[in-house]
Amino acid sequence: MEMNDLMAQAKALQDSVAVAQEKLAKTTVRGIADGGACVVEMTGKYDLLSIKLRDDISNHSADQIAQIVLSAIHDAKTKADEIIDKVMNDATAGISLPI
Repeated sequence: MEMNDLMAQAKALQDSVAVAQEKLAKTTVRGIADGGACVVEMTGKYDLLSIKLRDDISNHSADQIAQIVLSAIHDAKTKADEIIDKVMNDATAGISLPI
């Protein structure tokens, strides 16, 4: 394969990854904990957009509330990870790349 062909393929891959990253930035996921007492929204690039707490969460201790919020964030991150894997796999045709 010629160097120009390799460079063209590398550029196409770079463009595809850039489009995928833009898509992830616009994608949102929701993490939910404690039956909806806390709902977290984040992008596919892990940017937190919102944290919503139900009024009745105040019945919990501060430590419990912190744990509920962390659980919702973890749930959102897990969902974002799944989307990232799919979007980046599609963009790179299965080639493993650092993000």
